[in-house]
Amino acid sequence: MTRVLFVVTAADRWTLRDGEVHPSGFWGEELAMPHRIFHAAGWEITIATPGGKTPTLDRLSMSRTTGRPSKLREVAAHLESIQAELNSPRPLEQIDPDDFDVVFYPGGHGPMEDLAVDPVSGALLTKVLASGKPLALLCHAPAASFAAVGPDGSWPFAGYRMTGLSNLEEKLNSFGRKALWLLEDRLRESGADYVKGRLPLRPFIAVDRNLYTGQNPASSERLAERLVADVNAGTR
Repeated sequence: MTRVLFVVTAADRWTLRDGEVHPSGFWGEELAMPHRIFHAAGWEITIATPGGKTPTLDRLSMSRTTGRPSKLREVAAHLESIQAELNSPRPLEQIDPDDFDVVFYPGGHGPMEDLAVDPVSGALLTKVLASGKPLALLCHAPAASFAAVGPDGSWPFAGYRMTGLSNLEEKLNSFGRKALWLLEDRLRESGADYVKGRLPLRPFIAVDRNLYTGQNPASSERLAERLVADVNAGTR
């Protein structure tokens, strides 16, 4: 059985450039839909957070401005069905990545607050990237990569083709314009080969070696389905 680790932010806020604290957490669709797809594929799923803290759902991700009512109902129903898992995540500090076949990071603004500077998560990412096992980062989750450091002190994701929430997509939110930094800019500055879809808010994924990235919440299902297809085909 394929074993997949979900690394979920434990942050419930995002600190902006002016010091404002914006309520945050994980984005509902980005956790629920991949979890549902992996469960349907028969994968064994483990959820972990920094400190084993119960993750916070970003309520904005469930508002009518963020998706079709039918999709929001799907997301809400699946999150409710796995609430026991979400209430009792494993502490990330106790996780051995060698125990898993796939590692998946859902997004939301939370990773910008905690995982981007979390050395435990950074060490896990460095090890999984080097192992050749599938590693997936969705929407804002590539921010977690900034905590990764290679044996020589370099950023191990340099030169990888990656996507993540674009500057334009971030600025569609009024508070996004007050971000301390923008993910697209920082990925480019750090040395990633950043790519994005032609249209904002539409599904777009990038695959480079064992690294899988999705641009935005709409990419959640496409990213998860690609992972399942590749693992089942034996290409990963």
